[in-house]
Amino acid sequence: MRLFHCENARSFRPLWALEELRIPYDLTMLPFPPRIKAPDFLEVNPLGTVPFLVTEDAAMTESVAICQYLVSRFGPTDLAVDPADPAYAAWLNALHFGEATLTFPQALVLRYGVLEPEERRAPQVVEDYRRWFRGRLKLLDRILEQADFVAANRFTIADISVGYALMLARIIGLGEALSLLASQYLDRLSERPGFHRALAAQAAPSSIAV
Repeated sequence: MRLFHCENARSFRPLWALEELRIPYDLTMLPFPPRIKAPDFLEVNPLGTVPFLVTEDAAMTESVAICQYLVSRFGPTDLAVDPADPAYAAWLNALHFGEATLTFPQALVLRYGVLEPEERRAPQVVEDYRRWFRGRLKLLDRILEQADFVAANRFTIADISVGYALMLARIIGLGEALSLLASQYLDRLSERPGFHRALAAQAAPSSIAV
């Protein structure tokens, strides 16, 4: 099993999941964005994006789908919620909320506020999607008013999905949008040994390629 990853990119989700599950894997680190700075990677993944997970029977590009694949393929595990569990719908919703609702607007803030050349940056797009992100956090706050985790009263890959989105917010300068509840939640997740192992893995010189 090999995971292609850029430091702190969406591919941190499956990296974190792999460490929580303690599944053996090989890690290849790439410069960001890889489609531009590592053009040979396009021969491996035509999209030129991370994550890219390769196994004997799979080749996957979506961070949340990879997490769901890992817990389904290598379970049973408390990181997943069984479809017969009453918490299943909340778990599945939170799992995809982290990417589709929370990470999407941040990608636009990052692109049009940081990554594009100065002449292509779009301050109005950045501001609009900062507001979008802040507004979407209201659902998370409502969940955290009632529980320590986003579903099933335990840590699952849904927390990896949402937790990464909050982690990214801090990295790109949106940390002030997080409520006290959301900040405390992220701090709790960041104390997990699996989280620290993932950070150490992406910093290890032996994992770097290109």
